[in-house]
Amino acid sequence: MKILVLNCGSSSIKYQLLEMGAEPDVLAIGLLERVGLQDSELKHQPKGKDKYNSVQPCPDHTIGINLIIDALLHPEHGVLASKNDIAAVGHRVVHGGEKFSDSVIITQEVIDKVEECADLAPLHNPANLKGIYAIQQLLPEVPQCGVFDTAYHQTMPEHVFLYALPYEIYENYRIRRYGFHGTSHRFVSKKACEYLGVDYKSQKIITCHLGNGASITAIKDGKSFDTSMGLTPVEGLMMGTRVGDLDLGAFLYLMEKEKLDLKSANDIVNKKSGVLGVSGISFDMRDVQGAANEGNKRAQLALDMYAYKVKKYIGAYAAALGGVDIIVFTGGIGENDVITREGACTGLEFMGVDFDFEKNRGLRGKDAILTKDGSRTKVVVMTTNEELVIAQDTLELIRK
Repeated sequence: MKILVLNCGSSSIKYQLLEMGAEPDVLAIGLLERVGLQDSELKHQPKGKDKYNSVQPCPDHTIGINLIIDALLHPEHGVLASKNDIAAVGHRVVHGGEKFSDSVIITQEVIDKVEECADLAPLHNPANLKGIYAIQQLLPEVPQCGVFDTAYHQTMPEHVFLYALPYEIYENYRIRRYGFHGTSHRFVSKKACEYLGVDYKSQKIITCHLGNGASITAIKDGKSFDTSMGLTPVEGLMMGTRVGDLDLGAFLYLMEKEKLDLKSANDIVNKKSGVLGVSGISFDMRDVQGAANEGNKRAQLALDMYAYKVKKYIGAYAAALGGVDIIVFTGGIGENDVITREGACTGLEFMGVDFDFEKNRGLRGKDAILTKDGSRTKVVVMTTNEELVIAQDTLELIRK
């Protein structure tokens, strides 16, 4: 059964086509960038064939998804005989608010509820909905499923997810901690337990999804207990361009001093801070590490801050869980950045972590254990695959 997975951004569409047999197989993967412009670029990689790139006008998401389907059907670089071979489409939907605690078949009622959540994720949900509307138009008979970034974290208890604002604000506006990257946290935590041969529902796990966007989740007995991102993806860890945790008083002070309007203030915390803001070089850790190796002090400061903040959250969540059995690193940085993992795990011996610096050195992009034999707390690297989770959830829903 072939399932198309779509991750629609405001000006981009990531996609994968998977054959969901006994062992899932990726038939094609790609990215359409600059949607809405005359020079949109499609980068399409079919299995067993040469990569295909094309540049053409793409004014909207419907035309963009039609371009993707055409690429999948192309006689030279396609992998489908007919668009009817697509059995279902799974969508990443960023914010489900309190309305969704699981993945769902998309109906008009679901669409209405996702639209209601749009003001909680104004950059993401409207774009996700564009993908849903496009498939309704292009493949009207094909079932669609929504997989929510926030759904996994709906098990957090009230005393964990609430902010210490007047309670009426929560009642009126549902301002609270929601968390994100739930699909990845769920996938890698289960994968780590399978890898280690332990029962998922009896473990205390801390998952560190570290990429340009980054979050850490505390998982207790198979359920999300706490997570670092909040109402929006700004809160929590220092990220590529996001500030992470910040004294609100300091931010209000800055707004007053610089006479910032809301857009300018939003740009600072979302687009100009984090690794980029501190280093002054880049949001890409590879660039920052290169500069640090050449003696750039601000680049080194950014690296030190990043690793420290990861370590700080690991320690906090170990306390929240009453201990920790497994620490998982995943995401582009978590899977590939030796320095960040080493910095975050150095000094965790009091938590039962006997980190193996030799195993860590040079390890990139593959599953592995990073602690010595006999370490009470295991540290592992697990490669994530959010598209696979979306496809698996979609397959399970349409079979039901």
